[in-house]
Amino acid sequence: MKDSLETRLGMFVALAIVAGVLVMEMAGGVERFRKGPRIHALFQNALELKVGDRVKMAGVEIGRVEAIQLEGDRVRVTMKLRPDHPVNTECVATIKFTGLMGQNYVSLDFGRPEAPRAADGTILKTAEQPDFAALMARLDNVASGVENLTRSFTGDRIDNLLGPLTDFVRQNSGVLSETFTNLKSITAQVRSGQGTLGRLVMEDTLHNTALETVSNLNHTVATVQTTLQDARQIVLDVRAGQGTLGRLVTDPSLFQETTNAVVQLREILQKINRGDGSVGKLVNDEALYKNARLTLQKLDKATEGLEDQGPLSVVSMLVNTLF
Repeated sequence: MKDSLETRLGMFVALAIVAGVLVMEMAGGVERFRKGPRIHALFQNALELKVGDRVKMAGVEIGRVEAIQLEGDRVRVTMKLRPDHPVNTECVATIKFTGLMGQNYVSLDFGRPEAPRAADGTILKTAEQPDFAALMARLDNVASGVENLTRSFTGDRIDNLLGPLTDFVRQNSGVLSETFTNLKSITAQVRSGQGTLGRLVMEDTLHNTALETVSNLNHTVATVQTTLQDARQIVLDVRAGQGTLGRLVTDPSLFQETTNAVVQLREILQKINRGDGSVGKLVNDEALYKNARLTLQKLDKATEGLEDQGPLSVVSMLVNTLF
């Protein structure tokens, strides 16, 4: 009898211990006895977050919420992480919920892989989520707006809105019918290739012309590119001193010779302007010009006299001259 009582008592204690462990596990109390860093996050609103709620990264649990307390105008959430956690100092904490009636939890993103690992006392950045109550209030406002909109398009209001349009269609039914008939005729002509628009749409001439134009443009562009390449090569040759133009640009001696030639040509032109030399006198001496003009006049008269005397007279003159 005594052994039976002790057995029952032992089983009861064991069950109580198991139940206590399960309750602590569900409440997150077991995390207090595990090793791991404690990190913090400052939120504007805890959003019904409770101590013992899970801390997740990409849906995987990596810790539990250990404490929630006010700190100024913010809420400090302390999280106890597991020793093998992958959290770094650039991770961002967000309070999320699993469903409309689900449990809230703290979600951490991956941050930056090159950032240092979060240690005990690290304060993470946060991202605020809209409050569920505020979200439901907004949805209620949207639903009310949709309801008012549907009411505005029913009954007398819809009649007042469509009444003028109906009257307009009724009064201009003939004109509208004629307009649609004309549009139908125009589309039929376009389909059959009649008229300018029909030929423009249906015939291949414009298409072929456009292709030919594009081909010519491509050829022109290729020619321009070739010309630009040749011009670029010419500029490179000139810079390198190749060819006559290159030597003229880069060779100082040739430049000096050209300069001297220009100077000499200028001196010659100045002498001609002053009347120096035969060319200068020929250009500037009016007496020489008058003598040349008089000689040409005499030659012209002599030519006319020869034409009047005839060929025989010319021959006799030549004979007398020679003999």
